[in-house]
Amino acid sequence: MYSKIALTIGGSDSGGGAGIQADLRTFMSIKVHGCTVITCITAQNSLEVTGVEAVQNEILLGQIDSLFSDFDINCLKTGMLLNERIIINTATKLMEYSIPKIIDPVMVSRTGAKLIEDSAINAYKKLLFTQAEIVTPNIYEASLLSNIQIKNEYDIEISAQEILKLGTKAVLIKGGGLNSLKGKDFYLDRDGKKYWLTNKYIKTSNTHGSGCTLSAAICSYTALGFTLIESIKKAKSFIERSLEKSYKIGSGPGPLGHHQ
Repeated sequence: MYSKIALTIGGSDSGGGAGIQADLRTFMSIKVHGCTVITCITAQNSLEVTGVEAVQNEILLGQIDSLFSDFDINCLKTGMLLNERIIINTATKLMEYSIPKIIDPVMVSRTGAKLIEDSAINAYKKLLFTQAEIVTPNIYEASLLSNIQIKNEYDIEISAQEILKLGTKAVLIKGGGLNSLKGKDFYLDRDGKKYWLTNKYIKTSNTHGSGCTLSAAICSYTALGFTLIESIKKAKSFIERSLEKSYKIGSGPGPLGHHQ
């Protein structure tokens, strides 16, 4: 137990529902040791984000160097990288380490609100996707990355083909943003393997942090030695169980119940 180590690189959610906090709960539930590199600090609750502050380069890179100098990290994931500077510095530093990298391109919220600038999106494409074992966009992020307006399953498959051209080894597009695709995600890799992965749709409004949790679970199972597709299937089952145990703590959407 806890013989494997997973790393999350992302933002702190002061409300505890998403970001670094959700990733650490996921790691612990799947029984891998979790390490963190915090890219930004947010002031938020279940209703809104009232403030965001990025960490400076020295502490950003110092976190990465200190972890890799001591720990044998088996897999890492990225979450909110916030801006072009953080993406460039993180991506450049990660080129030094040849471990599986799960890239969750946090660019657009589940409601369709754009979270980062175009220059940052380009930095993602050029520097991080080329290192990725897999990227895990939601449908809004997939639309942004592929320049395809996603309305149905066919659009998702075409979008995945375009994202694959950006250099990643595989892509998993999360279909939950469309009512007709709740619980369904599409996987495509360089070898031409493609799957529609379907799990039971859990009807709940408490879904805050579900995207973070999915990529963290994929990272955890990969760290434990499962193949990528095995890790995704296990991660989707973990999400299903966590949604069943989701709970409300504020006036807005609550978090997932990670303890299993």
